[in-house]
Amino acid sequence: MDKPERYRTVKQEGVKEIVIKKSRFLGHVMPVQTEEEAIAFIERIKKQHWNATHNCSAYLIGSRGEIQRQSDDGEPSGTAGKPILEVIKNQQLQDVAIVVTRYFGGIMLGAGGLIRAYTDGAVAAIEAGEAITRILHQEVAVELDYTWLGKVENELRNRGIRTAETDFTDKVIVNCLPVASEAEAFKAWITDVTQGQSVITEGEQRYFIEAAF
Repeated sequence: MDKPERYRTVKQEGVKEIVIKKSRFLGHVMPVQTEEEAIAFIERIKKQHWNATHNCSAYLIGSRGEIQRQSDDGEPSGTAGKPILEVIKNQQLQDVAIVVTRYFGGIMLGAGGLIRAYTDGAVAAIEAGEAITRILHQEVAVELDYTWLGKVENELRNRGIRTAETDFTDKVIVNCLPVASEAEAFKAWITDVTQGQSVITEGEQRYFIEAAF
């Protein structure tokens, strides 16, 4: 299956606490690539908070949400896992697992209160993990004579093209990382810039965090 050009996920594992009517809710989040990673993360949080009242969870994996699971972990059906999953969907995230841990504070919240609390716990978790957009880039190696290096570096900088390391041998290899959907146009452009005096080789595709301006 083709990789999506861009997708939203979280940057890192994180945790954030909120208190609602004396109950403590700890929102935990983790970026995951597989269902096994999601399950392992949930089990780790459950083990860490073994004495909590509940460890409710949800995860969504795949560009089309191919894998979705949720658990109320003893809370009334539909009041915990589903709201957590809905937050993931509403924020258009993928490859994310969330656990909201509850330490009961003695005050009943009711079904509506629980839904709001677990929703807020999931939002807090995502804030801690920092939502980001990853964009697919194409590795393009441009081999050329040293006499072209200054011009090419200047043109790449002006165009805002992401680059990796430059290799210096008998020739110079400038490793460029244009957005994957623009790779063909980039290759035509760099051929024009170097007047056809460069050798262009495609490498792998890699995701990078969208640059903030």
